[in-house]
Amino acid sequence: MRLLFFTDSHIRVTSPKNRKDDYVDTLEKKFLEIVDIINNNDIDYVLHGGDLFDRPDVSIAITSQFSKVLKMIKVPFYIVSGNHDVYGHNPKTMNRAMIGLLSELGIFNIINQNEKIFLEKGDTKVQVTGQPYVYNIDDPINRKCYILEEVDNTVKYAIHIVHGMLLDKPFIKGVPYTLVDDIKDTKANITLAGHYHSGFDKIVIDGKYFINPGSIVRISNSLREIDRKPKVIIIDLNDDIKISNVYLQSALDGDIILDRKEIEKNIFQRERIYEFKQTIDSALNFEKMDINDVLIEVSKSEGLSEEVKIEALNRIAMIQMKGLSGE
Repeated sequence: MRLLFFTDSHIRVTSPKNRKDDYVDTLEKKFLEIVDIINNNDIDYVLHGGDLFDRPDVSIAITSQFSKVLKMIKVPFYIVSGNHDVYGHNPKTMNRAMIGLLSELGIFNIINQNEKIFLEKGDTKVQVTGQPYVYNIDDPINRKCYILEEVDNTVKYAIHIVHGMLLDKPFIKGVPYTLVDDIKDTKANITLAGHYHSGFDKIVIDGKYFINPGSIVRISNSLREIDRKPKVIIIDLNDDIKISNVYLQSALDGDIILDRKEIEKNIFQRERIYEFKQTIDSALNFEKMDINDVLIEVSKSEGLSEEVKIEALNRIAMIQMKGLSGE
């Protein structure tokens, strides 16, 4: 049996401001290439890791355009919903979203939480389960979302698809995530993840596979995204498991389609904001609760440049004015 998995396609109408190309045109070319990969590699089933759409109410025109391409996929197609596919991070709203409409039209099949799908070819039978994105999925109390506990005794392999922040190594402080090492006791032979656009390479623990190939699009203007090449993966299930990367040839190099000026501008702005906060924190005593005392402290401080003083005073003044107007 041969499966193709891809994730986070983020179908949308407009181009992200940091991209130089026509996003919709580029994404359509990627989908058409994926259709060719399916046809040229004898793929039996297609799996998607969620965030097919960039928002649940994508326009009818753009949905119609991509539906025509999705209908070219002639093998069974299964998908879990991502946070962008539904309203309020709630999978129960799928029937009001475009992902639900396309499922009703038979273009693909949605894998619901706690549902078991069985795929068969010859003497190979595979169980597929899915975990859609839900609020607080990466809180440790929700670890069960990632861990498959039941496998049908008639199947040869079990695959679990999760749209959540599954990572191979620790991430930014303050951002909830789940490490592969935290879910290594799962009974799934293969855990496929979406959501984290940069993805991570195949990890094997005790014969169990964990992988996120990353988004097929590059929306973020991070430096890491410039170097990343969008891809899909092909999974061969015979006597053993084989996972291969297939890089999309229609995906141009990051420095061609991502605007580096916008990246550098954003980095500069973040650094300035951080420096501003650090300077204020180190120069002032915020134990005073009265806003007028804070204003006086700012204006007298010798540890701040005039530019920073003016900016701080302006911001405090704006807050005061909002309070006087009742906002």
